[in-house]
Amino acid sequence: MAFRFLSKIFPKEFNFYALFEKQAGIAVEAAKRFKEMASRGLDEATVTAVRNLEREGDEAAHAILEQLDKTFITPFDREDIHALANELDDVTDQIDTIVNRMRIYKLTGFNKDLLEFAKVIEEAILTLARAVNGMRDMKNHKLIEDACVEVNRLENVSDAMRDTVLAELFDTEKDAIAVIKWKEIFQDAEKVLDQCEDVAHIVRSIVLKQA
Repeated sequence: MAFRFLSKIFPKEFNFYALFEKQAGIAVEAAKRFKEMASRGLDEATVTAVRNLEREGDEAAHAILEQLDKTFITPFDREDIHALANELDDVTDQIDTIVNRMRIYKLTGFNKDLLEFAKVIEEAILTLARAVNGMRDMKNHKLIEDACVEVNRLENVSDAMRDTVLAELFDTEKDAIAVIKWKEIFQDAEKVLDQCEDVAHIVRSIVLKQA
């Protein structure tokens, strides 16, 4: 009888890890769609697919935050759960922002520099997903740490890419409006890597606290 009473006060532990992994998987799929689009040019199917993934990501983040308010025992600090859910969601949101902005700007043609950015984005998010998936067992700290370090390296690569691409854009593109449009797209693409790095920092902090 006492056990039933206590179980009502302290609900069964919620599997936060499963939803974090779902968020990471959604980001991976969004990155894959983005790279496919970058390899051939923007189309309406990609806009719709990425927008649907963005909504799925929002739902997963909301589910985590809603459950956080109901759960007494959490696998790690509540503020870290909140931060990780929001930052993972921002990765997918940023990809959706790029695709939607390209639609608004009518940038439908192939661009080799965007494809290179898309490849780095996909690699970084796949690596980030390895780190997030490894969190189920904190004994995986070496795997998690290595993945986070690699995400940081890829963010540095994207910084250099952005500077090189923008310099070339300013030197070769004569249409001022096109310069403005592509400048925003490339800066937004680099921002995806910034957000991946933010997630990696949170994951590393969680692992260190659990060690």
